Amino acid sequence: MKKSKMSGIQKKYLKYMCTLLILALVLSSICVWTYVRRNMTDVIVDKYEFMNEKMGIALDNLYRKTDAVTAEIILENDVQKSLRNKELQEVEKNALSKYFAYIDLNHVADYCYIDNKRNVYEKSYSQIGYSDFQSSGLREKMGDEYAKTQWIWTRDYLFGTGDEALFIGRYVNSMDYAHEPGIVYLKMNQQFLESVMDKDRKIAKDVAVGIISPEGKTCIRQEPEDLSIEKRTMKKITELTRTKKSGVIVRGKKIEGGILQAYRQEETGMVIFTLVPDMVLNQGMTQILIVLLTIYAVIAVLAFVLSLYASQTFTRPIRQISDAMTSFDGNDFTHTIQIHTDTELDKIGHAYNEMLKNIEEFQNEVKNQQKELRISEMNTLISQINPHFLYNTLDTIYMLARINGEEKTMKMIQALSKYLRLSLSKGREIVTVEDELENVKSYMEIQQIRNENLFRYEIECAEELKTRWILKLIL
Repeated sequence: MKKSKMSGIQKKYLKYMCTLLILALVLSSICVWTYVRRNMTDVIVDKYEFMNEKMGIALDNLYRKTDAVTAEIILENDVQKSLRNKELQEVEKNALSKYFAYIDLNHVADYCYIDNKRNVYEKSYSQIGYSDFQSSGLREKMGDEYAKTQWIWTRDYLFGTGDEALFIGRYVNSMDYAHEPGIVYLKMNQQFLESVMDKDRKIAKDVAVGIISPEGKTCIRQEPEDLSIEKRTMKKITELTRTKKSGVIVRGKKIEGGILQAYRQEETGMVIFTLVPDMVLNQGMTQILIVLLTIYAVIAVLAFVLSLYASQTFTRPIRQISDAMTSFDGNDFTHTIQIHTDTELDKIGHAYNEMLKNIEEFQNEVKNQQKELRISEMNTLISQINPHFLYNTLDTIYMLARINGEEKTMKMIQALSKYLRLSLSKGREIVTVEDELENVKSYMEIQQIRNENLFRYEIECAEELKTRWILKLIL
């Protein structure tokens, strides 16, 4: 059984249908992907925006807690007593040193209180002197706000570790006398700031979370193992500390590497940020992509099968017409086609049959016309031969008259020959005025020879008229 080949029109039909299908699938997939991604991104961003704001509020509460604790320290009886001019007894000093170990604040790693007489109160094993306090640089970082609890992120030169740590400091003013204030410092361990993220630690395990000091130093930062924040991204985050706003300062901002949220604590100037990496935003999209690709693959297969069937049905009569036209050899006019599809193709088949009939009639007519044309060409050739024979004969007579010295005969033959050439004009009916005047001149020369001394003539014509076209022999 002979396997039928796919026709050219069927190939083009399938190519255009496949192109249209692919274009529709690509556009729809882009739209669906964009819509789903946008919605999932909004959900994820809202989730982590809420988490970041909640951690910021926790940081606010933590500051208020430290402010309340330092206020209690100021009001403590032994602390106020240490600010008086009279020195405390040794027992009172030991009791005051131990008091700071029992303040109501978690995660205190160490403490130090310096009264206005340069006495230092610390843990018994710390052995910190006033010179250590002076060289630590903490006094310069306190500023001049005597009634405010200060959070200071700096290197620990007071207790000698050299590590960066958070110090909570506050001036201790006397409630009764106008004495120079003392200063209390609480060194906090790492868990103090980490407690801000304790409640949301499970949620935050896939994102980068951190706290930045007002100077732009990273106090604490947690991020997934497979995530590494680039220096350029971290630089943009640290620039947030320059703002004077407080509360939520960045909400869902797209930066390199992910989407950023940030909260600034008003009193301390610290910024807590959450960076949702791109890989978190893309989570779940893989499954959606697989489902979309499966659906589109099924649609593509069904569309191709239906297109193939439709193209075969549509192109079958067209192929029949094409085969009939291709096999026509120009002689057999009885090879007509019969198509019944109830479409415009029926008209094409009928027109083809009529065309065969018209070609047959036209072919017979052309044969008759060709026969007549050959006869006409023969007559034309004969008519072209006759003038040439006449010109040659006149030239021969002219040469004989010249040999015999017959001037008039020579002049008359020459004028007649010129007149005939201009009259024939190679078959043209339209000539220039200049040529027509030459013809007139030749004619008048012949008449002067025939009628000697009976007349004379002049030819006058403007120069610009000589190039105009007129009918031959009209003058």
